Amino acid sequence: MSPVTVPAIINVDVPGPVISRHLYGHFAEHLGRCIYGGFYVGEDSDLPNEGGIRLDVVEALRALNIPNLRWPGGCFADEYHWMDGIGPKESRPVMVNTHWGNVEENNHFGTHEFMALCELLGAEPYISGNVGSGTVREMSDWVEYLTREGDSPMVRLRKANGREKPWRVRFWGLGNEAWGCGGNMSAQQYAAEARRFGTYCRDHGDNKLYRIAAGANGADYAWTETLMKQLGELGCAYRPAPFMQALSFHYYTIPGTWQDKGSATEFGVDDHYRTMVQAARVDELITGHSNVMDCYDPGKNVGLVLDEWGTWWNVEPGTNPGFLYQQNTLRDALVASLHFDVFHKHADRLVMANIAQTVNVLQAMILTDPDSGALVRTPTYHVFEMNKGHQDAASLRVDLPGGLPARQVDGTELRTVSLSASRKDGRLLVSLSNVDAGEAADVELDLRGGAIAEPRARILTAGELRAHNTPDAPEAVAPRPHEQVTATASGLRVHLPAHSFVTVEARLA
Repeated sequence: MSPVTVPAIINVDVPGPVISRHLYGHFAEHLGRCIYGGFYVGEDSDLPNEGGIRLDVVEALRALNIPNLRWPGGCFADEYHWMDGIGPKESRPVMVNTHWGNVEENNHFGTHEFMALCELLGAEPYISGNVGSGTVREMSDWVEYLTREGDSPMVRLRKANGREKPWRVRFWGLGNEAWGCGGNMSAQQYAAEARRFGTYCRDHGDNKLYRIAAGANGADYAWTETLMKQLGELGCAYRPAPFMQALSFHYYTIPGTWQDKGSATEFGVDDHYRTMVQAARVDELITGHSNVMDCYDPGKNVGLVLDEWGTWWNVEPGTNPGFLYQQNTLRDALVASLHFDVFHKHADRLVMANIAQTVNVLQAMILTDPDSGALVRTPTYHVFEMNKGHQDAASLRVDLPGGLPARQVDGTELRTVSLSASRKDGRLLVSLSNVDAGEAADVELDLRGGAIAEPRARILTAGELRAHNTPDAPEAVAPRPHEQVTATASGLRVHLPAHSFVTVEARLA
């Protein structure tokens, strides 16, 4: 059967909203082996480290131009008391991580270690404060400890712990999942708490805070509206109050039930298509929350943040169920590529997104083997790397005069081809996904308003959707040069094999 042909028009001389680099953000929670055994191995480890921070993990993530890292949670954030994680390590109290495995933690990875990690990564810190079980003063003191110059009790404490100059920390989360593990609050209860906490998280010097309110679960648009009402009056003269600059929401791709989410590696074609349907739903959710926000904030002054997203499967057999360790296949990579196309489409409102999570948890970039110490880059890692040219680039509108090929999946239409484009520094980047398990497609790119030169394409695919990387086969799913890209009178013809992700980069002549 001949591949379906998909015409696509891109006006390369008509730039749209800038795709914030922070849409490629990450999330590191005290959960399983994400922090301990992932990012942090301790100074006595045989693995190369700096202050206990694992350096090969840092090197791998720097190659992604990682823009920000969210920490310490997640649910963990609302039981974490930051003062337990500063000062001499031997003096830090042990705590119980009641959310994730009921394990004891020695607090050796705390504020200074996290800030050192961010500095090594070249990433901005995004700190989630404790609203659920903490106090306003506790969070206010944390902001002061990290960001204030001069002399104050918190400044003196920071200096006593070895840091003379303050850090720059813009991004602060006002709690996490307040509707659930962050306090089981109603929207009205949380809105009042967010106003209070946001008020007392102060700007110190030139460190201007970007306060992110804990927003909705999935399609809870009423939660978003409740928070928007707290920020100002309905209408075109909307001037948001200064105690929140953005709202978040969370959405995970789970095609099964909460009790049985499905296997990360043992699945069939029907499972794959159900997964893609759930992944594509993120477009509907971002549109819904954006529509609510537009009613109150047509000027788009308030940002929307998706600070937890990704696939969630049953844990790998034989692992601690509270550690959420799962393998990562080509299917997961396609979930990520679909998400990024949607993120680029909504770049005018969506200002940040954080995949859950960076190392050894859920849809991770990196898996580390506890026995051999090996580091494995996952298929999802490669999507981030192949797409990094979109960071801070101007989005380009993609018009599809013939529509997109689609399949019916349990009564829902799934579009099986997805694409997005951007330009930056005189270069064009086009990302294309074909999530069809068995059928190829050809995309005819009609590039208007400018010529291109030296196109270079790469492809991420494998013989089967279940393919994944392991210490014994670390390159089973890895990007390779893609030769099936040909010049046409109006642009390029790109061949997309079944279950593949392709990027095409070119110089704008």
